[in-house]
Amino acid sequence: MQDLIRQLETLVTGINTAITQLNIEADRKIASDLRKRTLDADFWSDTAAASDVSRRLAALDRHIDSWDNLLADATEALELARLEQNASDTDVTAEIRSLYEKAQAEYDRRQFELKLSGPHDRSSAIVEIHAGTGGTDAQDWAEMLERMYLRWAEREGFSAEIASVSAGEEAGIKSATFEVNGPYAYGKLKGEAGVHRLVRLSPYNSDNLRQTSFALVEVLPQIENEAELEIDAKDLRIDVYRSGGHGGQSVNTTDSAVRITHLPTGLVVAIQNERSQLQNKEKAMGILKSRLATMMEAQAKANLTELRASDKSAEWGSQIRNYVLHPYTKVKDVRTGAETNQAQDVLDGDLELFMEAYLQSQIGPQN
Repeated sequence: MQDLIRQLETLVTGINTAITQLNIEADRKIASDLRKRTLDADFWSDTAAASDVSRRLAALDRHIDSWDNLLADATEALELARLEQNASDTDVTAEIRSLYEKAQAEYDRRQFELKLSGPHDRSSAIVEIHAGTGGTDAQDWAEMLERMYLRWAEREGFSAEIASVSAGEEAGIKSATFEVNGPYAYGKLKGEAGVHRLVRLSPYNSDNLRQTSFALVEVLPQIENEAELEIDAKDLRIDVYRSGGHGGQSVNTTDSAVRITHLPTGLVVAIQNERSQLQNKEKAMGILKSRLATMMEAQAKANLTELRASDKSAEWGSQIRNYVLHPYTKVKDVRTGAETNQAQDVLDGDLELFMEAYLQSQIGPQN
């Protein structure tokens, strides 16, 4: 029992260290702030924004609870072991050891998160899949990959939302875009970016010949700016002038029109539809903020170009991973050498082997 107690003490210490390294307390603060927002009276006035907040909160809660529950399970097992350290009941010892092994296995699985330290690794992800060389088979393969990643997201406890799908002429899909929402979704998925090659007996070939198909997977982090967009007054030039056009006999008698120039960017917004200068100014500021937010988003996307899959066509010789279903079954990653004969498990979303191997290859063998 003493050896078991020492093992449990080491495990509890390791879990606490991981919780500190992952800054779970910061996640708690973010979750608390999001939860407060859901209590606002007008929270659901913007359905899209409210749904986004709800998804983020649910993902954060799952992430936090997973570590809290793991710590609680290990701590409970340790306390039980200490209480029973002088007992001779082998059944009790076996029960405690079973609790330890279960908690240790879960901790080992979650060690993956400690390796995710890239600038966008904590972000949710946007996944795009495009059918490549292979005709109908390639389009079917693209749909198989979509299913694989959606299954993976479900296994990981992430929420997934399909943004767009372009169906194939006969079967499968030409392309698909979907979001995977949850902490570290991008960090885990980023190694999947590239060309994926499938070898199988074609269900779309009347001669049932072996067919090779390709599909391209792209993965991007979702960049979120939670801070409300603030515009420094000194960056603005506000001009008022006399309105023109229709609007009633008093419109042209007052300087009610407003033109706002954002000096750093040169953006100009002019409003004269409202009757009062104040109304026009408020409307112009709202439009200016919208334009600035759109510009920032476009710039962020431009700056993330290097995060996309390499600019290779989805065809022979450019693949990162081979999925062979005939004449034998094997999935092998070209970059890392990781492989398994359990091809159907992989296609059902069991991607941990390949994700961990890729991450390890990026941080080096000494880590």
